[in-house]
Amino acid sequence: MSNLERDPAEVLVGDDPVVLDAPVEILEPREVPLGGPRAMNVRRTLPQRRRSLIGGWCFIDHYGPDDVSATGGMRVPPHPHTGLQTVSWLFEGEIEHRDSVGSHAMVRPGELNLMTAGRGISHSEVSTPETTRLHGVQLWVALPDASRATEPFFEHHVPVSGRLGDAEVRTFVGRLAGSGTDATVFSPLVGAELLLRGAGEVAVPLDPSFEHGVLVDAGDVTVAGADVPRAHLAYLPPGCDTVTITAGDGGARLVLLGGEPLGEQIVMWWNFIGRSHEDVVQYRSEWMRDVIDDEDERGRFGVVAGYDGRPLPAPELPTVRLKPRG
Repeated sequence: MSNLERDPAEVLVGDDPVVLDAPVEILEPREVPLGGPRAMNVRRTLPQRRRSLIGGWCFIDHYGPDDVSATGGMRVPPHPHTGLQTVSWLFEGEIEHRDSVGSHAMVRPGELNLMTAGRGISHSEVSTPETTRLHGVQLWVALPDASRATEPFFEHHVPVSGRLGDAEVRTFVGRLAGSGTDATVFSPLVGAELLLRGAGEVAVPLDPSFEHGVLVDAGDVTVAGADVPRAHLAYLPPGCDTVTITAGDGGARLVLLGGEPLGEQIVMWWNFIGRSHEDVVQYRSEWMRDVIDDEDERGRFGVVAGYDGRPLPAPELPTVRLKPRG
C-alpha cells in the first residue's frame, strides 16, 4: 500500500529511545485517507512522533470493515518503494496485487503476500469486483542497511493455524505457538493474528530481546492489565518474556508484531526508506522520471504490467533538508 498523504511527514529514526513510565505504552491511531472522491480511510499507528519503529516494523495501516459500495474500496495505482518489505494481511475481502518483477497475485484472508522492495520496485493494489467488505492491515518492515540494496522479489505463504490458551494463532512472519511461515526476513521478526472467539485469556510467550506491539482490531481488550481501545497499539519494550491478553464477552482479534530493535538510523519519506536526504532525493527523481517516461522498459522501479492507468506521481519534497538523527 502506498502512503497517499499529500504532505507526508519526514520520519527520522535513531534518536534516544523513549523511556516508558508504565509497563505498556498506548499509541493512538490517526485517520489517513487513501485518496479519490470516495476516500477509503485507514488508521495509522506507525510511524508517529513518539515512536517510529517496533523492531524492523515501521508502518502499520489498519482498515475496515469497509463497505466497498460506499467507499469504492481500494484502488492504489502503481507506486514505488525502496529499502523495505510490504506485508499484506487481510481479515475480509480480496485485493489484486501486480508488481514490476512480474508478480500477479491475490491477497486473501489468512494468506500472506510479502513483497521485498530492496533497491526498488513498483506495484499496484486494487480490491476485486467481488469484494463487498474490505478489512485488514498493511505493514512495512525497514530493511537493515546491509540488505536494503537487495534485488526485489515477491512471495506468498499460507500459515497453518496454532493454538495458544483461548486464542487461535496464525503466524505470518516468524514462529509462534506452532504456527509460522518461511517468509524471508532480514532481521529477527514475528507477526501473528490472534483470534479469541469469546471471553478468554491468553499468556503469549515473548522473545525478551524483542520489542512488541499489540494492535487491537476488535473487542474489549486488556494487554498486561492496560485497557487498549480498538485500533490502538500497545507497545511493550524489550525485556518482556510473556504478556497476558484478556478479551471480553464478544471475543477479540489482535495483531502481534515484534522484533529486535533495528539499531540503525533511517529516513522514511512517502514510500521510500533511505539513509540520507540524498537517497530520498535520488529515489524521487528516478520515480518521477519513470512516471513521465512512456517507454516499456524503465529504470530502478520497472513497469507494472496489466494495470489500466497511470502511475502515482510523488508529492513535492519538503523545503528543509531531510536529516537522520542519532
